[in-house]
Amino acid sequence: MDTFRHVPVLASEVIQYLTPQAGTTYVDGTLGGGGHSELILQAARSDALLIGIDRDRSALAAATERLVRFKTRFRAVQGSFGDLAQLLADQDIEVIDGLLLDLGVSSHQLDSPERGFSFRNNGPLDMRMNPLDGDTAADLVNHLPEHELEQIIREFGEERWARKIARRIVSMRSETPLMTTQELAELVETTIPRRFQEERIHPATRTFQALRMAVNHELEQVRQGVLAGIELLRPKGRLVVISFHSLEDRIVKHLFREAAAGCVCPPRFPHCVCGRQPKVRLLTGKPVIAGADERSENPRARSAKLRALEKL
Repeated sequence: MDTFRHVPVLASEVIQYLTPQAGTTYVDGTLGGGGHSELILQAARSDALLIGIDRDRSALAAATERLVRFKTRFRAVQGSFGDLAQLLADQDIEVIDGLLLDLGVSSHQLDSPERGFSFRNNGPLDMRMNPLDGDTAADLVNHLPEHELEQIIREFGEERWARKIARRIVSMRSETPLMTTQELAELVETTIPRRFQEERIHPATRTFQALRMAVNHELEQVRQGVLAGIELLRPKGRLVVISFHSLEDRIVKHLFREAAAGCVCPPRFPHCVCGRQPKVRLLTGKPVIAGADERSENPRARSAKLRALEKL
């Protein structure tokens, strides 16, 4: 279970913006090893309830062990934060005081070869956050049409060589299926011309990221989770989102600004006819990033961006 004990990113900032208090209800929609949840429960002190949600059973087990001292103040729930409203309804919870979404893949998942998230160690080409649910990355690379593979790699990975990579995948799989992380990583590495490969990152990084996001429907989960969270917050309740990818941050920024907007009538209208009122107040104009010390101590923090809002 110790493999889950990674350092939570932007920990002090999460507590600063969530402002946990006694007698309240919080949701950690991306429980992982329970690092953020532990800090929230400690800060809230007595009789605050925290619901921890994760798709990964092993994460739920590790977090439950870590948070056992909080007894009934912590509940572990298996599921995706995209289904937040239904998951909380199943717990007889109608409103919450705070929601945290720490997006992306956990360090434990990246470091487990059998999960197939990373090319650092060879393993099955899986990438599912819930290992028992849905198509694997191998299913996608071996069965999707070439144009769909190209679209996934280009849009989710922002990979300029998407067409060439997709074409090479289709060519290779006609001879033998691509089943391991090493096979796919080597294919991508030999497809991108060496003079265009970056020194700082492995040439397969963007392709792996794209497939992971497609396998887990990550961007759609972000949209659904943020919108549900805003609706479920009680007045003065707060939503904090930490993203690690520009596409995720773009979605969060757009949804936050939309919820904070008032009248959307054209300027030429003499008076408002839409009747639209702001739902939230933005607490962060620009995303909050980790300080130099945290970035040097915790590599995962280098690309982290935190945004927060308060329900009106």
